[in-house]
Amino acid sequence: MDKTIADLRQDYTLQGLRETDVNSNPFLQFKEWFDQALNADILEPNAMMVATTTTQGKPSARMVLLKDFDERGFVFYTNYNSQKAQELAENPQAALVFWWAELQRQVRICGWVEKVSNEESDKYFYSRPFSSRLGAWASNQSEIIENREVLEQQLEELQQQYYNKDVPRPPHWGGIRVIPAEIEFWQGRSSRLHDRLVYRKVEDGSWKIERLSP
Repeated sequence: MDKTIADLRQDYTLQGLRETDVNSNPFLQFKEWFDQALNADILEPNAMMVATTTTQGKPSARMVLLKDFDERGFVFYTNYNSQKAQELAENPQAALVFWWAELQRQVRICGWVEKVSNEESDKYFYSRPFSSRLGAWASNQSEIIENREVLEQQLEELQQQYYNKDVPRPPHWGGIRVIPAEIEFWQGRSSRLHDRLVYRKVEDGSWKIERLSP
């Protein structure tokens, strides 16, 4: 008999997560886990869900790629006219989620957002492949188009326009930094009694670590 959705379950037994295991700095703790995800040969370990809301509270979420992080926050790049960027302009708060199934781990980040500097956006844009730079011009992200051919025609015209030329960064394209107020590290455990340690930023700028019930 075929399994039903309700029958699908996985018991997590790889390892635990105790307060004595983690760094007092959540960014260093994230780097440790991210490096372990890289070494585990996970497909696109920098893939993360970005959740936004409108000012009316309507939520939306999508997968994007983390492109940089440091103690200022977590950076991804997008079209500033896209749905997510418009929602972030209206309500500058976001949530990120990383899921590394092979390690039975999840990281959840909540915070405020800001645009990165033009210099940072330029640096990343010019590191992209030629085709990706053209794609930033070809796509009016989140807008309705008649068919696939419209997009392909725009790309073909851009390929001719910029043949053997530098492709400038579009003024409507750049980075967004999520500045965390809360970072949660989740380690799967047996019997669904998972380990959850959350870092919350306090008024003096330090981080308080608390354990959450699963």
